[in-house]
Amino acid sequence: MLREKIADHLKAAQKEQNRRRTATLRLVHAAIIDRDIALRGKGKDQADDEEVLDILAKMVKQREESSKLYQEGGRQDLVDQENEEIAIIQEFLPRQLDDAELEAVVGELIAETGAQSLRDMGRIMGLLKERYRGQADMGKAGALLKARLGG
Repeated sequence: MLREKIADHLKAAQKEQNRRRTATLRLVHAAIIDRDIALRGKGKDQADDEEVLDILAKMVKQREESSKLYQEGGRQDLVDQENEEIAIIQEFLPRQLDDAELEAVVGELIAETGAQSLRDMGRIMGLLKERYRGQADMGKAGALLKARLGG
């Protein structure tokens, strides 16, 4: 399970006294625990691997946005820190689809579903999340779909 892998890597980082890695993995672990607590109210014990992947993808996206802002502000030290954290978190994510692969996948899903207008976008995004969770940038996929479906 993904949560055990993260916990093992956290322990190893603590033993190595790798501060950046330890701090980043602690944040990841805390986010997973927060999701577990939220799920208890809904009658579920703990987050499964798919939910953990969602958490990790969200954390990467947050750091990418922060990095961009720091870059604009001329804070290279903070840009480097965010990029280090992104690299650490991405170790636990499946390989990301590049732009060409994402375009091909979107094209396949449009053909498969017979989508013709923006009204079909939700169905395609649902399939994309189901089949490519943690691998596809949903923001880019949404933009591609809008362009292809005439939005």
